Amino acid sequence: MRYQPEVFTEADVAGAGRVLLKKLPEVTLAFWVMKIAATTLGETAGDLFAQTLKLGYFLTTLALFAVFVVTLVVQLRSRRYNPFFYWTVILSTSMAGTTMSDFMNRDTSYLAAGTDALGWGPQGLGLGYPVGAAILVSLLIVIFVVWRVSGLTFAITDIDTFRGEALFWAAILVSNTLGTSVGDFLSDSSGLGYAGGALLVTAVLAVLLGLKYVPAVPNVVLFWLAFVLTRPLGATAGDFLTKPVAKGGLDLGTLGSSVVLLTVLFALMVFAHIRERRSRDLTGYSRATVGSSEAPSPIDSMEQNRHL
Repeated sequence: MRYQPEVFTEADVAGAGRVLLKKLPEVTLAFWVMKIAATTLGETAGDLFAQTLKLGYFLTTLALFAVFVVTLVVQLRSRRYNPFFYWTVILSTSMAGTTMSDFMNRDTSYLAAGTDALGWGPQGLGLGYPVGAAILVSLLIVIFVVWRVSGLTFAITDIDTFRGEALFWAAILVSNTLGTSVGDFLSDSSGLGYAGGALLVTAVLAVLLGLKYVPAVPNVVLFWLAFVLTRPLGATAGDFLTKPVAKGGLDLGTLGSSVVLLTVLFALMVFAHIRERRSRDLTGYSRATVGSSEAPSPIDSMEQNRHL
Protein backbone atom coordinates (compact mmCIF):
# COMPACT_ATOMS: atom_id res chain seq x y z
CA MET A 1 0.00 0.00 0.00
CA ARG A 2 1.48 3.31 -1.07
CA TYR A 3 1.93 5.96 1.62
CA GLN A 4 -0.05 9.17 1.04
CA PRO A 5 1.63 12.31 2.44
CA GLU A 6 -0.28 14.01 5.25
CA VAL A 7 -1.23 17.68 5.19
CA PHE A 8 0.08 19.38 8.31
CA THR A 9 -1.53 22.39 9.91
CA GLU A 10 0.39 25.40 11.25
CA ALA A 11 -0.19 24.05 14.76
CA ASP A 12 1.51 20.77 13.82
CA VAL A 13 4.54 22.59 12.42
CA ALA A 14 4.75 24.92 15.43
CA GLY A 15 4.55 21.99 17.83
CA ALA A 16 7.27 20.12 15.93
CA GLY A 17 9.44 23.24 15.99
CA ARG A 18 9.14 23.49 19.75
CA VAL A 19 10.36 19.92 20.15
CA LEU A 20 13.34 20.54 17.86
CA LEU A 21 14.31 23.83 19.56
CA LYS A 22 14.14 22.60 23.14
CA LYS A 23 17.72 22.73 24.40
CA LEU A 24 17.58 22.84 28.20
CA PRO A 25 17.71 19.78 30.47
CA GLU A 26 15.09 18.21 32.67
CA VAL A 27 15.36 19.28 36.32
CA THR A 28 16.20 16.10 38.23
CA LEU A 29 18.43 15.14 41.15
CA ALA A 30 21.30 14.63 38.69
CA PHE A 31 20.75 18.21 37.46
CA TRP A 32 21.27 19.62 40.96
CA VAL A 33 24.31 17.43 41.63
CA MET A 34 25.91 18.69 38.41
CA LYS A 35 24.95 22.29 39.24
CA ILE A 36 26.67 22.11 42.64
CA ALA A 37 29.75 20.42 41.12
CA ALA A 38 29.95 23.08 38.38
CA THR A 39 29.57 26.01 40.78
CA THR A 40 32.12 24.59 43.21
CA LEU A 41 34.55 24.12 40.32
CA GLY A 42 33.77 27.66 39.20
CA GLU A 43 34.89 28.93 42.60
CA THR A 44 38.13 26.94 42.74
CA ALA A 45 39.02 27.55 39.07
CA GLY A 46 38.29 31.28 39.31
CA ASP A 47 40.54 31.55 42.37
CA LEU A 48 43.17 29.42 40.61
CA PHE A 49 43.52 31.94 37.77
CA ALA A 50 43.06 35.12 39.77
CA GLN A 51 44.97 34.28 42.98
CA THR A 52 47.18 31.21 42.58
CA LEU A 53 48.43 32.16 39.11
CA LYS A 54 48.35 35.85 40.16
CA LEU A 55 46.54 37.11 37.06
CA GLY A 56 44.37 39.29 39.25
CA TYR A 57 40.63 39.83 39.32
CA PHE A 58 40.56 42.36 36.46
CA LEU A 59 42.42 40.33 33.83
CA THR A 60 40.81 37.07 34.90
CA THR A 61 37.34 38.60 34.71
CA LEU A 62 37.96 39.82 31.17
CA ALA A 63 39.36 36.45 30.08
CA LEU A 64 36.62 34.36 31.71
CA PHE A 65 33.86 36.64 30.44
CA ALA A 66 35.25 36.10 26.92
CA VAL A 67 35.15 32.33 27.55
CA PHE A 68 31.54 32.70 28.68
CA VAL A 69 30.62 34.53 25.45
CA VAL A 70 32.24 31.83 23.29
CA THR A 71 30.54 28.96 25.14
CA LEU A 72 27.22 30.81 25.07
CA VAL A 73 27.40 31.29 21.29
CA VAL A 74 28.02 27.56 20.87
CA GLN A 75 25.04 26.77 23.10
CA LEU A 76 22.72 29.23 21.35
CA ARG A 77 23.67 27.93 17.91
CA SER A 78 23.03 24.33 18.92
CA ARG A 79 19.75 22.92 17.60
CA ARG A 80 19.02 20.67 20.57
CA TYR A 81 20.06 19.96 24.14
CA ASN A 82 23.68 18.89 24.40
CA PRO A 83 24.92 18.24 27.98
CA PHE A 84 28.50 19.22 27.11
CA PHE A 85 27.43 22.58 25.65
CA TYR A 86 24.94 23.35 28.42
CA TRP A 87 27.15 22.49 31.39
CA THR A 88 30.18 24.20 29.85
CA VAL A 89 28.20 27.44 29.84
CA ILE A 90 27.11 26.84 33.44
CA LEU A 91 30.76 26.33 34.37
CA SER A 92 31.89 29.43 32.48
CA THR A 93 29.24 31.57 34.22
CA SER A 94 30.39 30.18 37.57
CA MET A 95 34.06 30.98 36.89
CA ALA A 96 33.30 34.42 35.47
CA GLY A 97 30.83 35.07 38.31
CA THR A 98 33.53 34.25 40.87
CA THR A 99 36.01 36.83 39.62
CA MET A 100 33.33 39.41 38.71
CA SER A 101 32.07 39.26 42.30
CA ASP A 102 35.59 39.46 43.72
CA PHE A 103 36.44 42.43 41.49
CA MET A 104 33.27 44.26 42.53
CA ASN A 105 33.52 43.61 46.25
CA ARG A 106 37.22 43.46 47.06
CA ASP A 107 40.24 45.77 47.03
CA THR A 108 43.86 45.62 48.19
CA SER A 109 42.76 44.98 51.79
CA TYR A 110 41.73 41.46 50.73
CA LEU A 111 45.18 40.58 49.38
CA ALA A 112 47.51 38.30 51.32
CA ALA A 113 49.93 39.90 53.77
CA GLY A 114 52.91 41.37 51.96
CA THR A 115 51.10 41.53 48.61
CA ASP A 116 50.53 45.00 47.18
CA ALA A 117 49.24 44.04 43.74
CA LEU A 118 47.67 41.10 41.98
CA GLY A 119 47.96 41.07 38.21
CA TRP A 120 47.61 43.97 35.80
CA GLY A 121 44.87 46.57 36.12
CA PRO A 122 42.65 47.69 39.03
CA GLN A 123 42.82 45.50 42.11
CA GLY A 124 39.08 45.76 42.70
CA LEU A 125 36.28 48.28 43.17
CA GLY A 126 36.05 47.68 46.91
CA LEU A 127 32.26 48.01 47.04
CA GLY A 128 31.92 45.42 49.79
CA TYR A 129 29.59 42.45 49.91
CA PRO A 130 26.34 44.27 50.92
CA VAL A 131 26.62 46.94 48.19
CA GLY A 132 27.78 44.43 45.58
CA ALA A 133 24.92 42.09 46.45
CA ALA A 134 22.37 44.94 46.31
CA ILE A 135 23.56 45.90 42.80
CA LEU A 136 23.39 42.30 41.60
CA VAL A 137 19.93 41.73 43.14
CA SER A 138 18.68 44.88 41.40
CA LEU A 139 20.13 43.73 38.09
CA LEU A 140 18.57 40.28 38.50
CA ILE A 141 15.19 41.86 39.25
CA VAL A 142 15.48 43.97 36.08
CA ILE A 143 16.17 40.82 34.02
CA PHE A 144 13.15 39.05 35.50
CA VAL A 145 10.92 42.10 34.92
CA VAL A 146 11.98 42.24 31.26
CA TRP A 147 11.42 38.49 31.07
CA ARG A 148 7.95 38.87 32.57
CA VAL A 149 6.98 41.71 30.23
CA SER A 150 8.13 39.67 27.24
CA GLY A 151 5.44 37.10 28.05
CA LEU A 152 7.91 34.20 27.82
CA THR A 153 7.84 31.33 30.31
CA PHE A 154 10.12 31.17 33.35
CA ALA A 155 9.94 27.35 33.45
CA ILE A 156 13.26 25.87 32.31
CA THR A 157 11.59 22.79 30.81
CA ASP A 158 9.40 24.96 28.55
CA ILE A 159 11.97 27.48 27.25
CA ASP A 160 12.13 26.88 23.50
CA THR A 161 12.88 30.26 21.87
CA PHE A 162 16.09 32.21 21.26
CA ARG A 163 14.87 35.19 23.30
CA GLY A 164 13.81 32.97 26.16
CA GLU A 165 17.17 31.21 26.23
CA ALA A 166 19.06 34.53 26.04
CA LEU A 167 17.13 35.84 29.07
CA PHE A 168 17.73 32.55 30.85
CA TRP A 169 21.51 32.79 30.41
CA ALA A 170 21.56 36.47 31.43
CA ALA A 171 19.79 35.50 34.65
CA ILE A 172 22.22 32.59 35.15
CA LEU A 173 25.30 34.83 34.84
CA VAL A 174 23.97 37.43 37.28
CA SER A 175 22.65 34.82 39.73
CA ASN A 176 25.99 33.01 39.79
CA THR A 177 27.79 36.30 40.44
CA LEU A 178 25.29 37.13 43.19
CA GLY A 179 25.69 33.66 44.67
CA THR A 180 29.44 34.16 44.87
CA SER A 181 28.97 37.39 46.81
CA VAL A 182 26.58 35.71 49.23
CA GLY A 183 28.90 32.72 49.66
CA ASP A 184 31.97 34.89 50.27
CA PHE A 185 30.02 36.99 52.78
CA LEU A 186 28.97 33.86 54.68
CA SER A 187 32.52 32.49 54.63
CA ASP A 188 34.51 35.66 55.30
CA SER A 189 32.33 38.18 57.12
CA SER A 190 29.44 36.41 58.84
CA GLY A 191 31.53 34.50 61.38
CA LEU A 192 30.09 31.17 60.24
CA GLY A 193 33.24 30.08 58.43
CA TYR A 194 33.35 27.87 55.35
CA ALA A 195 31.69 24.79 56.82
CA GLY A 196 29.12 26.84 58.74
CA GLY A 197 28.19 28.82 55.64
CA ALA A 198 27.78 25.64 53.61
CA LEU A 199 25.59 24.09 56.32
CA LEU A 200 23.38 27.20 56.47
CA VAL A 201 22.82 27.23 52.70
CA THR A 202 22.15 23.48 52.75
CA ALA A 203 19.52 24.00 55.46
CA VAL A 204 17.78 26.71 53.41
CA LEU A 205 17.82 24.44 50.35
CA ALA A 206 16.22 21.70 52.45
CA VAL A 207 13.43 24.13 53.37
CA LEU A 208 12.90 24.93 49.68
CA LEU A 209 12.72 21.21 48.96
CA GLY A 210 9.98 20.88 51.57
CA LEU A 211 8.07 23.82 50.06
CA LYS A 212 8.02 21.97 46.74
CA TYR A 213 5.20 19.86 48.15
CA VAL A 214 3.14 22.92 49.17
CA PRO A 215 0.66 23.59 46.32
CA ALA A 216 0.45 27.33 47.04
CA VAL A 217 4.17 27.86 46.33
CA PRO A 218 5.01 28.00 42.58
CA ASN A 219 7.69 25.52 41.57
CA VAL A 220 9.20 28.09 39.19
CA VAL A 221 9.91 30.43 42.13
CA LEU A 222 11.46 27.57 44.12
CA PHE A 223 13.64 26.61 41.16
CA TRP A 224 15.15 30.07 40.77
CA LEU A 225 15.68 30.48 44.52
CA ALA A 226 17.42 27.11 44.62
CA PHE A 227 19.45 27.97 41.52
CA VAL A 228 20.76 31.15 43.16
CA LEU A 229 21.46 29.43 46.49
CA THR A 230 23.41 26.51 45.00
CA ARG A 231 26.01 29.10 43.93
CA PRO A 232 26.89 30.23 47.50
CA LEU A 233 26.89 26.55 48.43
CA GLY A 234 29.51 26.00 45.71
CA ALA A 235 31.42 29.11 46.83
CA THR A 236 31.60 28.03 50.47
CA ALA A 237 32.36 24.43 49.54
CA GLY A 238 35.12 25.60 47.18
CA ASP A 239 36.67 27.80 49.88
CA PHE A 240 36.40 24.94 52.37
CA LEU A 241 38.38 22.70 50.00
CA THR A 242 41.09 25.23 49.11
CA LYS A 243 41.69 27.54 52.09
CA PRO A 244 44.36 26.86 54.77
CA VAL A 245 43.53 24.74 57.79
CA ALA A 246 44.22 27.75 60.02
CA LYS A 247 41.28 29.50 58.34
CA GLY A 248 38.97 26.50 58.62
CA GLY A 249 39.65 24.94 55.22
CA LEU A 250 41.12 21.63 54.09
CA ASP A 251 44.08 23.26 52.28
CA LEU A 252 43.77 21.05 49.18
CA GLY A 253 44.77 23.96 46.98
CA THR A 254 42.97 25.50 44.02
CA LEU A 255 44.77 23.36 41.43
CA GLY A 256 44.21 19.97 43.08
CA SER A 257 40.59 20.77 43.97
CA SER A 258 39.88 22.04 40.44
CA VAL A 259 41.32 18.92 38.82
CA VAL A 260 39.23 16.62 41.04
CA LEU A 261 36.05 18.64 40.51
CA LEU A 262 36.63 18.86 36.75
CA THR A 263 37.01 15.08 36.60
CA VAL A 264 33.77 14.60 38.53
CA LEU A 265 31.89 17.11 36.38
CA PHE A 266 33.17 15.61 33.13
CA ALA A 267 32.11 12.14 34.25
CA LEU A 268 28.64 13.47 35.05
CA MET A 269 28.48 15.18 31.65
CA VAL A 270 29.35 11.91 29.92
CA PHE A 271 26.63 10.16 31.93
CA ALA A 272 24.11 12.88 31.00
CA HIS A 273 25.11 12.62 27.34
CA ILE A 274 24.56 8.85 27.33
CA ARG A 275 21.14 9.27 28.96
CA GLU A 276 20.17 11.96 26.46
CA ARG A 277 21.10 9.76 23.50
CA ARG A 278 19.15 6.84 24.92
CA SER A 279 16.17 9.13 25.44
CA ARG A 280 16.34 10.29 21.81
CA ASP A 281 16.61 6.70 20.58
CA LEU A 282 13.56 5.69 22.64
CA THR A 283 11.62 8.72 21.40
CA GLY A 284 12.47 7.88 17.80
CA TYR A 285 11.44 4.26 18.35
CA SER A 286 8.13 5.35 19.88
CA ARG A 287 7.37 7.62 16.95
CA ALA A 288 8.13 4.82 14.51
CA THR A 289 5.88 2.31 16.29
CA VAL A 290 2.85 4.46 17.14
CA GLY A 291 0.07 4.39 14.52
CA SER A 292 0.73 3.16 11.01
CA SER A 293 4.07 1.51 10.54
CA GLU A 294 4.41 3.28 7.18
CA ALA A 295 3.46 6.81 8.22
CA PRO A 296 6.27 8.99 9.57
CA SER A 297 5.71 11.57 12.29
CA PRO A 298 5.34 15.28 11.42
CA ILE A 299 8.85 15.94 12.73
CA ASP A 300 10.36 13.11 10.69
CA SER A 301 8.58 14.33 7.55
CA MET A 302 9.81 17.86 8.13
CA GLU A 303 13.35 16.59 8.55
CA GLN A 304 13.08 14.52 5.34
CA ASN A 305 11.71 17.47 3.35
CA ARG A 306 14.43 19.74 4.69
CA HIS A 307 17.10 17.44 3.25
CA LEU A 308 15.43 17.05 -0.15
